[in-house]
Amino acid sequence: MTSTPEQGRPSGEPPESLADLLGGRRGAVDATVPPVAFAIGWLAAGLWGGVVAAVLAGTAVAGWRWRRGDRPRSVLIGLLAVCVAALVALRTGRATDFFLLQLVSNAASALAWMVSIVVRWPLLGVLVGVALGQRGRWRRDPALLRAYGRGSWVWAATYLLRLAVFVPLWLGGQVVALVVARVALTWPLVAAALAVSWLVIRRSLPADHPGLRHPVTPSDADAAAAN
Repeated sequence: MTSTPEQGRPSGEPPESLADLLGGRRGAVDATVPPVAFAIGWLAAGLWGGVVAAVLAGTAVAGWRWRRGDRPRSVLIGLLAVCVAALVALRTGRATDFFLLQLVSNAASALAWMVSIVVRWPLLGVLVGVALGQRGRWRRDPALLRAYGRGSWVWAATYLLRLAVFVPLWLGGQVVALVVARVALTWPLVAAALAVSWLVIRRSLPADHPGLRHPVTPSDADAAAAN
């Protein structure tokens, strides 16, 4: 499920894959390196040690991504998230609250994915449509709309799974276990969701459907019937 160049994308700018849009390997680096650094610093020197280690790691990751040519906004958002998480932990004095922003983010994401399905604007379709330069044309294909809705439940489930794991650990004050869970439920879970959602979409489409790149709108179906 690799994207074609998006309509309106500046020339020379690399296209994003679906994995990038939904939290790919670079996003996994943002999500795992600072928390690991936080845990190491916390074990070695307490809360302040963890905060300093996390911010330094986040800054290093931001610099690495900047040199690789990532979009400035994406780089800054990743660093800002680390800084906010650090400030929350310092404000409450609880090391586990470094992960509170992650809990809130996963809860909001789960809600957003589920609401998108209910209102018939499944986020998986929105993201794939943007990646393929289709805008909203995919919504006029009933088969694609249904398939994207089913596939979106896979992504909603990933956020619910993270919450089911993270919340008890957060309530129990398990800092190291939270780091391990965050690493395990970042890119590996995203990779699994990509594979499963793609399988769900393929099995949901009729056998004669031309695929994601070619939405079948009512006008297309009428023209095919006329021929």
